[in-house]
Amino acid sequence: MNEFYTLYDFQLFTKGAVYYLMGAVILGTLGFWLFITGRDEDKEIK
Repeated sequence: MNEFYTLYDFQLFTKGAVYYLMGAVILGTLGFWLFITGRDEDKEIK
């Protein structure tokens, strides 16, 4: 387990974890957006 001896170590670890989470949220949002907006052009009624 990680042991944090100083407040700076804890903040640095937390900042890194937040960056990973933000990246995952952005990729998930982008994937969801492409899923929602993607349409099968052949079945579209014109």
